[in-house]
Amino acid sequence: MIYFVKRNQIDEEKYNNCIATSLQSRVYAYSWYLDVVADNWSVLVLDNYDAVMPLPFQKKHLISYISQPFFTQQLGVFSAEETSKNTIEEFLKKIPRKFLKITVQLNSENKFSEEKSSTKKNYILSLDKEYKTLYKGFSKGRKHAIQQGLKEQFAIEEISFSEVLKLSNQHYSFKEVTAKEYEKLTKLVAVLKSKSKVKILGIKLDKKLIGGSVFASDSKRIIYLFSAVSRVGKEKQVASLLLNDVIKKHSNSELFLDFEGSQIPGIAKFFKSFGAKSETYFLLKKWLL
Repeated sequence: MIYFVKRNQIDEEKYNNCIATSLQSRVYAYSWYLDVVADNWSVLVLDNYDAVMPLPFQKKHLISYISQPFFTQQLGVFSAEETSKNTIEEFLKKIPRKFLKITVQLNSENKFSEEKSSTKKNYILSLDKEYKTLYKGFSKGRKHAIQQGLKEQFAIEEISFSEVLKLSNQHYSFKEVTAKEYEKLTKLVAVLKSKSKVKILGIKLDKKLIGGSVFASDSKRIIYLFSAVSRVGKEKQVASLLLNDVIKKHSNSELFLDFEGSQIPGIAKFFKSFGAKSETYFLLKKWLL
């Protein structure tokens, strides 16, 4: 039986254990993660937390609607067993009618009908081989970029998130990401740090940061969560060097490097140049009227 559970009624231990042991496990779905990035959230639960579907939502003018929070690429249904199209449909049917609209991005293991949703691409790289083998899978252009960057003999160091955010504010302008969302991201990184689930790496030139990246992690994936690179950093191939460093340090492991996208052709090409393979996940938009 699938039933609806409000946030303050969730058995957190059972819920988080379901996320941790699920085939679809993603760091985005843990209760402590959603508590930061979602304005509100509840969950659909199958039996005794045998499967769960978190439902992040917002309220506007007394209307509630389910929406995907920033910094959570994939949610959906999480279970120790594979999820069929029928399973996903059963969960969706149980979403309360008080939510007039749902916008949710299912995880890549949640198979769904393409007729009822749109597909999106993510790129992941299995790190289960030695670094030399992984490096052979890089494109010719990426190898050249990395070799050019290595000639600079930069030191890759752990830095603070405030440094990365400052660099981002100086060189990027994402109109859809508000100051409130950046506040959430700052809090999220602090929570991830308290749980030893984040690395913030950067490269400096003359003591000035020219590029930094935030890598969130769980038992299965290292997620390229956020990054910022200056014009000089781009010239010096900083992004390639940081990603290459993570790949090298975590080679011969059971982890995946999750690039988190992208739908933008140029960025997708950059991720693929590391030998990353695409995975498809579904974006579902539906009015419950």
